[in-house]
Amino acid sequence: MRQAIVKSSLKFFTVALFFWITPSFADGSRFEIRADGLACPYCAYGIEKKFMQIKGVKKLDIDLKKGIVIVIGEKDLTFKEEQLKTLFTDSGFTFRKFKKTKIKE
Repeated sequence: MRQAIVKSSLKFFTVALFFWITPSFADGSRFEIRADGLACPYCAYGIEKKFMQIKGVKKLDIDLKKGIVIVIGEKDLTFKEEQLKTLFTDSGFTFRKFKKTKIKE
């Protein structure tokens, strides 16, 4: 019975956390950026530092295996292809492509 209570409480807190976090990114922008050369956590840290200096960027997630950088930001955040090419090239990586999607509440 104790185990059932713990599982039930864990589910409740997981759902509550989801609803607590979600509004902070509501009505924003999401960029999925493909780049070659991202191979280690140190690489990810370097890219994260560069992106977090850009006004409007709120969160970054990097999938090293897939070579994808996901940037979450304010709804008016924009990137130009040349800007991303420069950012990745200056960091020692190869920019491939990106796509933008809106985050809605």
